[in-house]
Amino acid sequence: MKLYIAEKPSLGRAIAAALPKPQKNHQGYIALANGDVVSWCIGHILEQANPEDYDPAFKKWQMAHLPIVPEQWQLKPKAQTRSQLTVLRKLVKQADEIIHAGDPDREGQLLVDEVIDFFKVSAKKKQNTKRLLISDLNLPAVQRSLANLQSNQLFMPLSISALARSRADWLYGINLTRAYTLQGQKAGFNSVLSVGRVQTPILGLVVRRQQEIDHFVAKDFYDVHAHLQTNNQAQFIAKWQPSEACQPHMDEEGRVLNRALAENVVRRIDNKTAEVSSVVEQQKKQAAALPYSLSALQIDAAKIYSLNAKLVLDVCQALYEKHKLVTYPRSDCRYLPTEHHAQAKGIIAMLASADEDYAKFAQGADSSLKSKAWNNTKVTAHHAIIPTEKSANKLSLNPFEKQVYFLIVRQYLAQFYPPYQYNQCRVELLIAGGKFSANAKTPIAQGWKVLFQRAKNKPNNAAQDNDEQLNNQLLPKLVKGEQVLCRHGELISRMTQAPKQFTDASLLSAMTGIARFVSDNEIKKLLRENDGLGTEATRAGIIDLLFKRDYLQRQGKNIHATVIGTSLINALPIAATMPDMTAHWEATLTNISEKKSRYEDLISPLTSTIAEMIKQSEQQSFAQLPKVAFKRKSKAKKSTTWKKKPAK
Repeated sequence: MKLYIAEKPSLGRAIAAALPKPQKNHQGYIALANGDVVSWCIGHILEQANPEDYDPAFKKWQMAHLPIVPEQWQLKPKAQTRSQLTVLRKLVKQADEIIHAGDPDREGQLLVDEVIDFFKVSAKKKQNTKRLLISDLNLPAVQRSLANLQSNQLFMPLSISALARSRADWLYGINLTRAYTLQGQKAGFNSVLSVGRVQTPILGLVVRRQQEIDHFVAKDFYDVHAHLQTNNQAQFIAKWQPSEACQPHMDEEGRVLNRALAENVVRRIDNKTAEVSSVVEQQKKQAAALPYSLSALQIDAAKIYSLNAKLVLDVCQALYEKHKLVTYPRSDCRYLPTEHHAQAKGIIAMLASADEDYAKFAQGADSSLKSKAWNNTKVTAHHAIIPTEKSANKLSLNPFEKQVYFLIVRQYLAQFYPPYQYNQCRVELLIAGGKFSANAKTPIAQGWKVLFQRAKNKPNNAAQDNDEQLNNQLLPKLVKGEQVLCRHGELISRMTQAPKQFTDASLLSAMTGIARFVSDNEIKKLLRENDGLGTEATRAGIIDLLFKRDYLQRQGKNIHATVIGTSLINALPIAATMPDMTAHWEATLTNISEKKSRYEDLISPLTSTIAEMIKQSEQQSFAQLPKVAFKRKSKAKKSTTWKKKPAK
């Protein structure tokens, strides 16, 4: 008997639909006509044991117990899914062969592997276990996946990576939450101070951004624009490029802070001859952005529709599991398998027949085009999120589902449009010894950009108006050595702007490209462009958790830290609040999954770091934390859940 173990019931039913009939539904599994069985987990049905499961003394939080580091790690059944674990226990024992059908990511890999290990399956049966990778729940896609089973042994590094992540989070969260909560209690904050390997550095990003804004002092700075005219009466504007001699009057971003210096340049260039010193013209092409990963989709959905990350993830899950309109959504990849291009013609035809705005985009798409998105070497266990072959015509989607599906469809269809083509021209001029430059882009062919055209916002201040004029001008035909007239110089006075508050889009962007927030240059060198904090599957939940714990709050689109969130970051040692350490760990987890690092490369140094941070906690000041007292939610229930109540 073959036993298929899916990650969740919806996936199990999709697998069964592609297997021999007639079938019989039982509690927790489906029996197939040929004697095989499809069953499922319900997400993680096993969880890490609690500290008190290792030693009853650990139930009481005490500094003397820390750090708690299990010698033999234990998993225990989750109470709410214990009955399904019992079903699986019986089926695994009866099975001659197991097919692992967890979701195609590291958590999906571990989720089923840990069940197989928990039942102490024989070495031979484990060796023969197959891996079924499904990223599209529609029948043809499931049938293709069933015809392409692989050895589960090939995915062991992915499983070990997930196991290391799970244990690292347990070690870090359990030990440091206990340490800092106990120290907070000494200062009168009698509530839990939750510390996490990923959540705390994210909170730190928001707190530090707020502190930068609070301490920001605006400075005036100055640009000079030269208004020029050719012999043919054509007019254009060039911007002053300060020389090295001006450096003492500039800030670290190259902005001139000395008004007198800028005014002097204006006077010097008025009604003077300008000589064209350089003309560089290039015809350029720009390809469409790749199809979406989950984070890229969440960022665009936040920018365009103001949807938060958790909502976008929930909507994607519904589009995948309930409606079967999109492929597996918890993907960190923006590439597609080369063989998927063969399905493009059918998908485009289906989209073209829809009664939606994207139909006209599909009607203009050329299915013979093949963008750089199709690249087998860039695809790992999962691929980019794209529409499936199923039509949405007869489905009733809610407004959020329509918005997110539209974005996924549009990004996919953009792969079948030609590149955007434009002429790039850069002109440099010398006026009274000073260097000026002008840039212009002249569109030749819109290509894929026709899918993304939106009404432009009108400039709402003089500075924006100047920028618009400078960036959108058309340059006349100029040649090197040509002389033109500088009719007059214009002083542009501006003020430096404080950093912007984080929004859902910018916080997700920070999490996915964390290297720019890392201060340690050695760690920064280890990080790749897409290394981040958390995973595609966890980022939305972590941000949501920080709101639920009252560490973050929203003011319109902006995300702010609360008093408790700010006080917690100020009380913690800097290493716990910076992304450096956990960004390094995320890179190590990726290396483990790619067989470039080992489990011990993460856990051993982490254990030492935790011990050091526990020692540091005793030297930290928690005086800024508000005073709160514990209050039980209900005396009628035996509950370990505590509610904060302000102290009198």
